[in-house]
Amino acid sequence: MLCLIAGALLISYGTFTYLIYRQSVTVSRNEVRQEAQYIKRLLASTGKNNLQAIDTALSNTRITLIDFQGNVLYDTNTGIEFENHLQRPEVQQVLSGKIGEDIRTSDTLGMKMFYYAELADGKILRIAKKFHTVWVTALRILPVILIVGIVMLALATVLAKILVDKIIGPINRIDLENPLNCKNYDEIMPLLESIERQNREKEKVDTMRKEFSANVSHELKTPLTSISGYAELIKDGIVQKQDIEKFAERIYNEAQRLIALIGKIMLLSRLDEEKIDIQKEEVGLRDLFSEICQRLAPLAQKKNVHIELEGANPHVNAIRCILDEMLYNLCENAIKYNRENGSVTISLSEQNGRAAVRIQDTGMGIAEENLDRIFERFYRADKSHNGKIGGSGLGLSIVKHGAMLHGMRIHVESELGKGTVFTLEC
Repeated sequence: MLCLIAGALLISYGTFTYLIYRQSVTVSRNEVRQEAQYIKRLLASTGKNNLQAIDTALSNTRITLIDFQGNVLYDTNTGIEFENHLQRPEVQQVLSGKIGEDIRTSDTLGMKMFYYAELADGKILRIAKKFHTVWVTALRILPVILIVGIVMLALATVLAKILVDKIIGPINRIDLENPLNCKNYDEIMPLLESIERQNREKEKVDTMRKEFSANVSHELKTPLTSISGYAELIKDGIVQKQDIEKFAERIYNEAQRLIALIGKIMLLSRLDEEKIDIQKEEVGLRDLFSEICQRLAPLAQKKNVHIELEGANPHVNAIRCILDEMLYNLCENAIKYNRENGSVTISLSEQNGRAAVRIQDTGMGIAEENLDRIFERFYRADKSHNGKIGGSGLGLSIVKHGAMLHGMRIHVESELGKGTVFTLEC
């Protein structure tokens, strides 16, 4: 407001100065013309000898009588030696048959003058008046503008403070927990809606954090309990010697399960922070899938699931170990959550310079309401099968974060009882 008022005052100052200056020019021109006609009539009736009396009557006006050769025959300012006036602009205009007018600084008097000249009784009659420049006009107006400006700026300061308090007050009174209940005026509704969205996101993140903490505790506790139990039996000598090897194997398996779980949690943490120091390289997808299928062959045979790999061998620029973990998790899930005698089809293609991976299974499928949450850590879409199928619940979360790291897009389509299709655009 202060800047706008200051700008408005400056514009007004300039405008008023210009208008007053133009008005002053117009008034001076009209006055000089009237005086010229008055003097011209007197000259015609009384002659040159009466110019002194006329000059006394018009004390603020300079009267000059010039012949056609530019010689000064008479001037109000006596006692001054005048140079020839033939080249004066107003004189030249009269000699060319026009009425002469000019505004300039007088060479004789050294001040700004308005000149008017025309023929009178066979001579050139020139009338001159002192004239204020635009800068003088501006200085004369300046005190008034300054007083108005100070008053306006003081008033603007008070109004601005009142207005700011009126605007900021409702914002300071916003209930951050329930912002939409503070509908003071429509202009802050976008702010209130943004706060409400952030509150919902915070609640969601907080819920996920709590679920993650609970799930991590559960997943870590299960193998640790088994290891502790088996170790205690051996320590107390309850286990027969021939069974020690079997118990040791169980302890080893549970320890490996624990190591794998911790490894996945650490990998997710690194993916979250994008602290992966490994360089990307060209990876052939068909070659990578062939290795993954060989590692998953025992699991597929156990469930009697047929794996089919089709398509070309497109290459992608990726971190091989991360990409391997992503594709392994997708294929492992396709086998684990498949039905007996089911199938998994892996299709590879390349379109518009981008590789595409399509993994389709004939498994139990995922309910539509669960599709948005399957990439959350430890989330299980079908909790009734979790105990039977096993797994850490981190696989798809690793897939999601790995895709984000590589700038890949992942899409899921599923129907309960018919199977699931994961599409990865590399």
